[in-house]
Amino acid sequence: MRAAILKQFAEPLSIEDVAIPEPGPGDVLIKVHACGVCHSDLHLAAGEWESMKPITKLPLIPGHEITGVIERVGEGVTSHKPGDRVGVPWLYFTCGVCEFCLEGRETLCVKQQVTGCMVDGGYAEFVRAKASHTAKLPDSLSFTEAAPLLCAGLTVYRSANQAGLKKGQRLAVFGIGGLGHLAVQVGKAIGAEVHAVDVSEEKLALAKSCGADGVVNAANAPHKYMKGVGGAHVVMVCSGSRVAYESAMRCIRRGGTLAVVGVPPESVPLAMSSMVGGEYRIMGSSVGSREELKEVLQLAADGKLKTHVETRPLDQAAQVLEEMQAGKLLARVVLQP
Repeated sequence: MRAAILKQFAEPLSIEDVAIPEPGPGDVLIKVHACGVCHSDLHLAAGEWESMKPITKLPLIPGHEITGVIERVGEGVTSHKPGDRVGVPWLYFTCGVCEFCLEGRETLCVKQQVTGCMVDGGYAEFVRAKASHTAKLPDSLSFTEAAPLLCAGLTVYRSANQAGLKKGQRLAVFGIGGLGHLAVQVGKAIGAEVHAVDVSEEKLALAKSCGADGVVNAANAPHKYMKGVGGAHVVMVCSGSRVAYESAMRCIRRGGTLAVVGVPPESVPLAMSSMVGGEYRIMGSSVGSREELKEVLQLAADGKLKTHVETRPLDQAAQVLEEMQAGKLLARVVLQP
């Protein structure tokens, strides 16, 4: 099969022919129809996340927003069958027996395996996955529109829930890209008043088309704009920019929450006096659980989440990562083998 391979950190991906993986007990073999390109793929490939480098498999097939059709099932698999339309998310495997899994927090599983990092992912014609962690796709969703929901949609959905966003509250979304344009829609689905912040007028127009109640260019003092509407109960930063975080902190109303989604490669300074005086809350949010993924897919099936995608051939995987690094992508790019 053809696959995009990362051989060393910070080197371009190469397209090569490799063996089709064999499904073992509990596995499924999936013919890939689409795989979203996530900013996490870029960080991993560039070696920017020091904590992830020791656990990243090399050589590696990246990609963790995978949709396709089951080709074969391994021994003992009864939940899935050949022909099923499925998706494979970031969480490739969780143990189910550690303290976090038993608490219902499988995203913190101490034995978790990560798709497109610790095991090969979906920048390929086929991928092997655990049947237990493979989601069935609603018939109404195409492979391309479903792919970004497996990470981008799931991540912002969990973040909004973790932050306690409620109907009638104000949400400010910083960074309207693959994550941010879905965050706007999640906020509207909850019933929040949503405001979008970005440096690109084109992306702000995308936010408006996704239902944003208001938009502001990041160059035009977004903290003054947000103060004018009463401040945000929740500020969700979907950008991996340190400057975005520094600006976002000034947009939170007293007692509000900063939801950390985008991961800058460098540290972000915090003024402890402001934190104490404003009684702000900062919460990090990883990808979602299998149950939350079902909820996200259902939201999309119900027409409340719509991904804005651009499709590219698998051969352009390295080029797409370069464009992402340069900030040239509008929303989500989905690779098709």
